[in-house]
Amino acid sequence: MKIKDSLFYAKILLFGEYGIIEDSMGLSIPYNKFNGCLKIDDRKDDFTKLSNADIKKFYDFLLTLKDKQQLPCEIDFKSLENDLSQGLYFDSSIPQGFGVGSSGALVASIYDRYGIHKIEVQSQQQGDEILKLKQIFSQLESFFHGKSSGLDPLICYLNLPVLIQSKTQLDTVGLPSPNVNGKGAIFLMDSGTTGQTQNMVSIFLEKCKNEGFRNIIKHQFKKYNDECIHAFLNKDFKPLMTSIKSLSQLVYDNFSPMIPDNYKQLWKDGIDSNLYYLKLCGSGGGGFILGFTHDYEQAAEKLKDQKLQVIYTF
Repeated sequence: MKIKDSLFYAKILLFGEYGIIEDSMGLSIPYNKFNGCLKIDDRKDDFTKLSNADIKKFYDFLLTLKDKQQLPCEIDFKSLENDLSQGLYFDSSIPQGFGVGSSGALVASIYDRYGIHKIEVQSQQQGDEILKLKQIFSQLESFFHGKSSGLDPLICYLNLPVLIQSKTQLDTVGLPSPNVNGKGAIFLMDSGTTGQTQNMVSIFLEKCKNEGFRNIIKHQFKKYNDECIHAFLNKDFKPLMTSIKSLSQLVYDNFSPMIPDNYKQLWKDGIDSNLYYLKLCGSGGGGFILGFTHDYEQAAEKLKDQKLQVIYTF
């Protein structure tokens, strides 16, 4: 049975992966192809048992935060414990380790169901409320990733696109309407392997100890990334493609561990041919890869051996 009719959708970080850690802009959108919701079931098959065990570990983590007086919000532990004993699990179609917010949706659903005095979702969300939610979710999701921006559960909870101006300035934002007849497209490519967010973030933070790499992030990455966001929101797709090419090249040159080995040649081929440009979707290392092209039919033909999903047309 369902506990509550609250579906939480996947998210896609269109722009800002890793850069938001270093305070560049970000743009994240809900993705309703995948979703999840909390259920109670006594079927006890492998999936429900595994999910129930994961939520129990999360419950223990929340209790530890409470004991240390570090819990960022009030949680109804009694109800959560009771529902866990009844077979609580997260019934989700969101693929894990693919960069589309599987843990974020779970965290959002737990906060929504068991949070006391929680911040409610409104059609016009205030900036200070969004920031407060992000801070709450950052602490809660750290259980899954070691370090979390809180952005994934925030998007899943609000189910609205969020523009990250900086670590302290976030706003919901309207997206430009897609051109259903447009030749250009933004698409997802399934690498077929999962990525480990915590491992990838650790590699990134280690690389940031190098001053040269830090400067690349602070200046070049931030420049191209922020240009992409401004161009996309303004429907300036020609400059978008110019900036995304520069960003794709920069990631190819400097984020090698985050690009699956068997996709490095495809990545370079896109840049060299100008047919499509690839970028990380989330932390990388596997999962989905984002693609941008001015001619989807041609790009799809070139990538005919890949599993592609169009998420926006222009």
